[in-house]
Amino acid sequence: MKSSLIILAFFIAGIILSVFDFIPNWLINDDFTFFTLLFLVFVVGIGVGGDSSAFNVLKRIKGKVLLVPLLVVVGSLGGTAFFSLFLHQITAGQAMAVGAGFGYYSLSSVIISRISGEELGVIALLANIFREITTLIAAPLLVKYFGKLAIIATGGATAMDTTLPVVVRFTGKEYGVIAVFSGVVLTILVPFLVPFILEFFQ
Repeated sequence: MKSSLIILAFFIAGIILSVFDFIPNWLINDDFTFFTLLFLVFVVGIGVGGDSSAFNVLKRIKGKVLLVPLLVVVGSLGGTAFFSLFLHQITAGQAMAVGAGFGYYSLSSVIISRISGEELGVIALLANIFREITTLIAAPLLVKYFGKLAIIATGGATAMDTTLPVVVRFTGKEYGVIAVFSGVVLTILVPFLVPFILEFFQ
């Protein structure tokens, strides 16, 4: 819980400082943010690669590792379709398209905006950002009450980059390997699955 509060505090501090223009422009530059993320993932990769037992989990579960991204897809699409029943402004297809972003908010929101309009695109952006933030903040609770794979599932596509550090911290380096695999698969699926759902369920 302490770690979650620290992450939340830094997130809120960043928002406040940005709103009041206390952050220099070079710090919020997209290139700087991107390279910072690359460095963070690189450091995590060093930690995972330096642990000889980290890849043993793949040997133990073998082909079952494929079930992780598959179940994330089923859970995300099934969950959004179910909750769309209570949202009269959004169809099941639109809700599933938002869920098919799997946390990859930048790409999914652009695709959805082009196909279904900016309103749904903004919803996709906010929903997938919230998914990522929830994973970062609630990481210890997710692992404690739902198991180590839960944080990989909620992270979705971000489990391979932005949420990878918290995955490794709260589940161990072995699960970091699974997180990267699942994140890569989901990231590849997003540009194909989102437009397919929007066109098929229109």
